[in-house]
Amino acid sequence: MTLSTLTRRAVLLLAAALASVALIAADPTARPAHAAACAGTTGVTVVVDFTAFGGSVDTRCALGDPATGLEALEDAGFVITGTQRWGKAFICRVDGLPLPAAEACVNTPPASAYWSYWHAAPGGTWSYSTSGATSYNPAPGSVEGWAFGSGGQPTVAP
Repeated sequence: MTLSTLTRRAVLLLAAALASVALIAADPTARPAHAAACAGTTGVTVVVDFTAFGGSVDTRCALGDPATGLEALEDAGFVITGTQRWGKAFICRVDGLPLPAAEACVNTPPASAYWSYWHAAPGGTWSYSTSGATSYNPAPGSVEGWAFGSGGQPTVAP
Protein backbone atom coordinates (compact mmCIF):
# COMPACT_ATOMS: atom_id res chain seq x y z
CA MET A 1 0.00 0.00 0.00
CA THR A 2 1.12 3.48 -0.71
CA LEU A 3 1.32 6.27 1.81
CA SER A 4 -1.62 8.08 0.17
CA THR A 5 -3.78 4.92 0.39
CA LEU A 6 -2.95 4.59 4.10
CA THR A 7 -3.62 8.29 4.66
CA ARG A 8 -6.96 8.05 2.85
CA ARG A 9 -7.98 5.02 4.97
CA ALA A 10 -6.91 6.77 8.16
CA VAL A 11 -8.97 9.83 7.23
CA LEU A 12 -12.02 7.66 6.46
CA LEU A 13 -11.67 5.79 9.76
CA LEU A 14 -11.34 9.06 11.66
CA ALA A 15 -14.41 10.47 9.89
CA ALA A 16 -16.43 7.36 10.77
CA ALA A 17 -15.34 7.57 14.41
CA LEU A 18 -16.27 11.25 14.60
CA ALA A 19 -19.66 10.57 13.02
CA SER A 20 -20.34 7.89 15.65
CA VAL A 21 -19.43 10.24 18.48
CA ALA A 22 -21.64 12.95 16.97
CA LEU A 23 -24.62 10.59 16.85
CA ILE A 24 -24.15 9.65 20.49
CA ALA A 25 -23.67 13.26 21.55
CA ALA A 26 -26.74 14.40 19.58
CA ASP A 27 -29.05 12.99 22.25
CA PRO A 28 -27.25 13.04 25.60
CA THR A 29 -30.43 11.95 27.44
CA ALA A 30 -30.85 8.76 25.43
CA ARG A 31 -30.55 5.69 27.59
CA PRO A 32 -29.81 2.25 26.20
CA ALA A 33 -32.56 -0.35 26.46
CA HIS A 34 -32.10 -3.95 27.53
CA ALA A 35 -34.06 -6.87 26.07
CA ALA A 36 -35.13 -8.21 29.46
CA ALA A 37 -36.82 -7.10 32.64
CA CYS A 38 -34.97 -4.53 34.72
CA ALA A 39 -33.04 -5.73 37.74
CA GLY A 40 -34.42 -4.20 40.92
CA THR A 41 -34.80 -0.44 40.63
CA THR A 42 -32.35 0.04 37.73
CA GLY A 43 -35.22 1.14 35.52
CA VAL A 44 -38.81 0.49 34.45
CA THR A 45 -39.69 -2.86 32.93
CA VAL A 46 -41.86 -2.49 29.83
CA VAL A 47 -44.00 -5.38 28.59
CA VAL A 48 -45.65 -5.15 25.16
CA ASP A 49 -48.03 -7.94 24.20
CA PHE A 50 -48.08 -8.50 20.42
CA THR A 51 -50.14 -11.73 20.61
CA ALA A 52 -53.19 -10.01 19.02
CA PHE A 53 -51.06 -9.82 15.86
CA GLY A 54 -49.78 -13.40 16.05
CA GLY A 55 -46.56 -12.30 17.74
CA SER A 56 -45.24 -12.78 21.23
CA VAL A 57 -44.79 -10.75 24.39
CA ASP A 58 -41.72 -8.52 24.34
CA THR A 59 -40.18 -7.51 27.69
CA ARG A 60 -37.52 -4.82 27.84
CA CYS A 61 -35.91 -2.47 30.35
CA ALA A 62 -35.96 1.32 30.17
CA LEU A 63 -32.94 2.13 32.30
CA GLY A 64 -33.03 4.98 34.78
CA ASP A 65 -36.10 6.95 35.82
CA PRO A 66 -38.22 7.82 32.77
CA ALA A 67 -40.49 10.80 33.46
CA THR A 68 -43.55 9.34 31.69
CA GLY A 69 -44.96 6.04 30.51
CA LEU A 70 -44.39 7.18 26.94
CA GLU A 71 -40.73 7.89 27.72
CA ALA A 72 -40.39 4.43 29.32
CA LEU A 73 -41.92 2.80 26.23
CA GLU A 74 -39.59 4.68 23.88
CA ASP A 75 -36.53 4.30 26.13
CA ALA A 76 -37.16 0.55 26.11
CA GLY A 77 -36.61 0.72 22.36
CA PHE A 78 -40.16 0.49 21.04
CA VAL A 79 -41.07 2.65 18.04
CA ILE A 80 -44.24 4.61 18.72
CA THR A 81 -46.69 6.22 16.31
CA GLY A 82 -49.33 8.56 17.66
CA THR A 83 -52.48 9.73 15.93
CA GLN A 84 -52.56 12.64 13.51
CA ARG A 85 -55.02 14.47 15.75
CA TRP A 86 -53.46 13.84 19.17
CA GLY A 87 -49.82 12.98 18.41
CA LYS A 88 -48.19 10.58 20.85
CA ALA A 89 -50.70 11.53 23.55
CA PHE A 90 -52.74 8.71 21.99
CA ILE A 91 -50.58 5.77 20.98
CA CYS A 92 -51.79 4.22 17.75
CA ARG A 93 -48.95 1.88 16.77
CA VAL A 94 -46.18 0.10 18.62
CA ASP A 95 -43.39 -1.17 16.38
CA GLY A 96 -45.61 -0.64 13.33
CA LEU A 97 -48.65 -2.52 14.65
CA PRO A 98 -51.46 -2.40 13.81
CA LEU A 99 -50.58 -2.03 10.16
CA PRO A 100 -51.69 1.15 8.37
CA ALA A 101 -54.22 -0.86 6.31
CA ALA A 102 -56.02 -1.77 9.55
CA GLU A 103 -55.70 1.60 11.32
CA ALA A 104 -55.01 4.95 9.67
CA CYS A 105 -54.03 6.63 12.99
CA VAL A 106 -55.97 9.77 12.16
CA ASN A 107 -58.06 9.96 15.34
CA THR A 108 -58.49 7.66 18.33
CA PRO A 109 -58.91 4.00 17.32
CA PRO A 110 -62.14 2.18 18.20
CA ALA A 111 -62.71 0.76 21.70
CA SER A 112 -62.31 -2.75 20.27
CA ALA A 113 -58.85 -2.15 18.79
CA TYR A 114 -56.46 0.03 20.80
CA TRP A 115 -53.30 -0.23 22.90
CA SER A 116 -54.43 -0.51 26.53
CA TYR A 117 -52.01 0.70 29.20
CA TRP A 118 -51.31 -1.13 32.47
CA HIS A 119 -49.13 -0.78 35.61
CA ALA A 120 -47.91 -3.29 38.17
CA ALA A 121 -45.31 -4.15 40.73
CA PRO A 122 -43.04 -7.06 39.73
CA GLY A 123 -44.88 -10.29 40.54
CA GLY A 124 -48.09 -8.35 41.29
CA THR A 125 -51.26 -7.98 39.26
CA TRP A 126 -51.96 -5.66 36.36
CA SER A 127 -53.90 -2.47 37.05
CA TYR A 128 -55.54 -0.60 34.14
CA SER A 129 -54.07 2.88 33.86
CA THR A 130 -56.40 5.75 34.67
CA SER A 131 -53.81 8.18 33.23
CA GLY A 132 -52.44 8.47 29.74
CA ALA A 133 -48.86 7.49 29.02
CA THR A 134 -47.83 11.15 28.73
CA SER A 135 -49.25 11.90 32.21
CA TYR A 136 -48.15 8.88 34.24
CA ASN A 137 -44.74 8.80 35.96
CA PRO A 138 -43.66 5.17 36.48
CA ALA A 139 -41.32 4.51 39.40
CA PRO A 140 -38.04 2.66 38.89
CA GLY A 141 -38.64 -0.99 39.73
CA SER A 142 -42.22 -0.92 38.44
CA VAL A 143 -43.66 -2.67 35.38
CA GLU A 144 -45.54 -1.00 32.51
CA GLY A 145 -47.74 -3.13 30.28
CA TRP A 146 -49.28 -2.64 26.84
CA ALA A 147 -51.76 -4.95 25.10
CA PHE A 148 -53.72 -4.49 21.87
CA GLY A 149 -57.41 -5.25 21.63
CA SER A 150 -60.49 -4.20 23.54
CA GLY A 151 -58.82 -3.34 26.83
CA GLY A 152 -57.47 -6.70 27.93
CA GLN A 153 -54.33 -6.86 30.02
CA PRO A 154 -51.04 -8.34 28.80
CA THR A 155 -51.11 -12.14 28.64
CA VAL A 156 -48.11 -12.52 30.98
CA ALA A 157 -47.80 -11.71 34.65
CA PRO A 158 -45.86 -8.54 35.53
